Order: sequence, then structure tokens, then C-alpha cells
Amino acid sequence: MRITVDPITRIEGHLRIDCEVDDGRVANAWASGQMWRGIELILRDRDPRDAWIFSQRICGVCTTVHAIASVRSIENALGLEVPLNAQYIRNMIITAHGVHDHIVHFYHLSALDWVDIVSALDADPAAAARVAQTLSDWPRNSVQEFTQAQERLRAFVGSGQLGVFGSGYWGHPAMVLEPEVNLIAAVHYLQALDYQRKANRIVAILGGKTPHIQNMAVGGVANAINLDSQSTLGIERLMQIRQVIDEIGAFVTQVYLPDVAVIGAQYADWTGHGAGVTNYLSVPDLPLDTRGTEFAMPGGYIPNGDVDQFHAITGFDDAYFADGVKESVKHAWYQGGRGALHPYDGETIPDYTDFEEDSKYSWVKSPTFYDARAQVGPLANVLCMFAAGHEPTQRHLTWLIEQVQSHLGSEIPLSALHSTIGRHAARAVRCAVLMEALGDQWDLLVANLARGDFDTFNRPEFPDEEVRGVGFHEAPRGVLSHWAVLRNGRIANYQAVVPTTWNAGPRDEADALGPYEASLLDNPVADPDLPLEILRTIHSFDPCLACAIHMVNAKGKAVTRIQAQ
Repeated sequence: MRITVDPITRIEGHLRIDCEVDDGRVANAWASGQMWRGIELILRDRDPRDAWIFSQRICGVCTTVHAIASVRSIENALGLEVPLNAQYIRNMIITAHGVHDHIVHFYHLSALDWVDIVSALDADPAAAARVAQTLSDWPRNSVQEFTQAQERLRAFVGSGQLGVFGSGYWGHPAMVLEPEVNLIAAVHYLQALDYQRKANRIVAILGGKTPHIQNMAVGGVANAINLDSQSTLGIERLMQIRQVIDEIGAFVTQVYLPDVAVIGAQYADWTGHGAGVTNYLSVPDLPLDTRGTEFAMPGGYIPNGDVDQFHAITGFDDAYFADGVKESVKHAWYQGGRGALHPYDGETIPDYTDFEEDSKYSWVKSPTFYDARAQVGPLANVLCMFAAGHEPTQRHLTWLIEQVQSHLGSEIPLSALHSTIGRHAARAVRCAVLMEALGDQWDLLVANLARGDFDTFNRPEFPDEEVRGVGFHEAPRGVLSHWAVLRNGRIANYQAVVPTTWNAGPRDEADALGPYEASLLDNPVADPDLPLEILRTIHSFDPCLACAIHMVNAKGKAVTRIQAQ
């Protein structure tokens, strides 16, 4: 039986998933990005200092990540150092954005694949509050909050218009949580709306606005620092940020991590589904020096899921990363014929045909790392940091596994993370790690300012000869890299290899399945008309298709026109 899910809901951008289902299991799969991203063509021949402004518009959600990767690519091409204050400010934006993104992903984009909102109406609020209070000391696990939240849900259901809860498969046989656990998750869903907003407030304070921050610059940041002024980055704003950091940290450790432990234990059978590609790629981030050779968070490559074979990526100039990346368009709607290309030589020439499962069927390219498919994202990042001996990662991951084991009453091996539910566990761990790092970066910035260093910018100089540079960033969804070729001070070629390209790419030059496609193989499907299980696995990657694609009309007609007044 053929199942087509188009579009996959609760994500940013248009993703189509086709599956062949045989005897209740997925036997084959195709992942198709249904819009084209043409930012590479827009950037050609432009001033490299402007690239970050344009590339930020790749996505309306993950805006900061493209700004960071873009300026790093130009700085790398120029061999330009970045002042410490600029590194710390960028790092705080990175970590705050990551925390915001991970909270949103679990509670608002994928928790409803596991939590039955309608079932929560049958829960006893007092009993649910008692259960929640055994999980953590979170002060908002009160009977009053649980009762009020349940009444809000009852009003949604009674109106017949479920609003944000309208796209769930309520009553699906794959939903197994008790009503009280469903209510706990629903209450925390509503509370999470406030805490993800708080995290984004930090991005706005430092970046000038969000989405689409305004403070980036090739060579640093544009933040003016005056500790005695209210109109610049001074003591008042720094203390506002510190207060928000403490508030969000409590939510992550007392709500997010315990919720994932409980839900993960209840769905422990899902550790047997969704592994797919187990080559894991991650990059180091949060640079602690001016040249990007020392990082707060390590990265690297793990082949075949074997953490003992971890290979570190040491910095922005590490050729191991830069030499290993290629992209294939054999199964994507672009002109090709030259095989898989390194991003510096990459081409983005649209050539739409139709959905042809044995030929071209997606606007997403197919990246490889040393000619092998790789999974990126929080699971790859956490496994690489764990293998590198990163203490905060090891501590939070150990705590989470022990909590799941306590709920289950049985051992959970590290290999259980190679799964659909494992990706959620890794994302929660990474969120906790980012929270700690956010506080650390605040401390580093304040300490550096106390030493009298207020520098935030080094002016770039562009040579006439050709130079090349890559800027990478461990974004919330995984490895993001921008590749720039500069000639005569202008952009001669520009390619963005983004996290969802790594994971959502179609078959590659050797016809190997991409991570989305491979993860669906042997996935259970209880009801082909309600393919919840397919959504569970795809949503566990946190797809953001706008980063991989934009929009084109194959007939050349205008889609919409906007007139500025």
C-alpha cells in the first residue's frame, strides 16, 4: 500500500513523505522537499558583508543561525579574528536561540504525537498534580494550575474547534499514556509557551530584534557597550538577561527533562524504531578565543553509531570537515551530470520535472560526508560530545538515562538513543547543556568587561584575489555550514548546506537513502489512514524545510506581489 503524507504538519516548510507499507510496516520511503531555495543565486556578485542579512531570510524561524554561519564563512575566508566580546555575545544568542527552539520543538511541534490531549479531560487534576510533584520540585505543579489548564482544554474541545490542538490523532491506538500523564504534559505545554518566549527575549535584547537579528557584522557584532548607559548593552540589560537565564533554567531541569524521561519510559518500545543512518556528524561551537580554535562544546564524527570511533573536529580551519562535504543532485530537481560536488564548486540551477521516485523527486540536495550519508541534529551532537568527554553532556545524559531506568525498572543501553524516542531524549539533554553554557557565556562576557575590554569589532579587508571560506555552526537541528567563494571583493559562489538538507535529502549519487527515508524503514503503521507513526519518526528530527527549500512556480508565473507603501 502506498501512503503519501503531504504536507507533514507542525513543521516550517513543505515536506512530502511517501511510504510503501507492507503488512503493517514501512518497506520503502521517499522524502521530498516541495519548494526551492534560491538564496545562492540571489547572493552572487553581492558584497560579502551583506551575505548574512540575505541568508537570514532562508528561514523565518531559524534566522539567527544563518546570520552566524554566514559571517563566519566570510571571516574564515579572510582569516579574520573576532574580538572576545563579540564571540561571547554571539554565543549567548546561539545558546538562547537553541533553548527556545528545543522547548518549542518538544512541547509545541512533536509532543502531540505522543500525548492525547482529549484523554487529559478524563484525568483527576489532583492526582495528576501529585504524580508531577513526585517527578520534580517545580512549583507550578499545583492542583490549581492543573485544574485551570484542564478547563481551558475542555473549552477547546467543547467548542468543536481545537485550535492548536486540532491536528492530533486523538484516540489513536498508538497513544498509551494514562489520562493523568496526558494532563501533566498538556499543562507543561501551556507553561512552555511562556518559557520559550523568555528565551527568545534574550535573543531580542542582544540581537536588536527577533526573528532576523540586526547586530551581526563580518568581524564581530554591532552592539555598543557602555556599562553606565541604558541605551546600550550595559549593566541593566545584562542583569535582565541574567534573571531570564535563571528562570528558564529551572523550567528546563525541573520540567522538560523529567517530562521526557516519563514519556520516554512509557514509549520505550520506540527505542526499537527510527534509527536509520547512524553515521553522526556534529561540529564544535561556542568559540572561546578570537580565532575559533577553542570551543565550549566539542564536535566530530561517529561512524556506524560506534562512539569509540569518534573523530574530533577541532576548529574552523580543520580540513577534516571542510574536505569531507559534498552534495549530490542526482535525485533533486537541479541540473547536474557532474557527480557530487564540493560546496565551493556547487551549482544551484533549477530543473523541475515531476515526482519520479526512480529519478528526481525533491528540491533538497543530498549531502554526504566522505561519500557516506550522515545524520545531524541533537542526537549526533550529544553522542559526539559524550564521546569527547564533555562533562555537562555526560552528566545530563546519565541523569536522564537513570530516570528512564527508574521508571521502567530495567536497564537502558546507550544504543537505545539510536531511535525515534532517542532523538527526543538527546534534544532534552542538549537543551540542558545549552542552558548551562548560556550562563557560562554570560559570566565570561561580564568578566571580560570588568577587565576593561569593550572591543566588539575588527574591520575586514577584502583582497582582489580569490579566497574561500566555510562558516559552520551547530544549529538546533544540526550541522549548518555556509560556503563562500570571494573574488575581487564580491561573492563569486555561495552555498548553504543546512541541517534539514543533511537529514531530508533524497537518495544520493550512489542511491543510498537519506536519514529521513532510512529511519522510516520497518516503522510500524497501525492504520494507514491515520499514519501517526510516520509523523512520530519524521517529527523527531525537528524538520524545518524552509532552510532546505524555497518556492518556485514551474510555469514561471508570479506567486504573489508585495508593494511597499
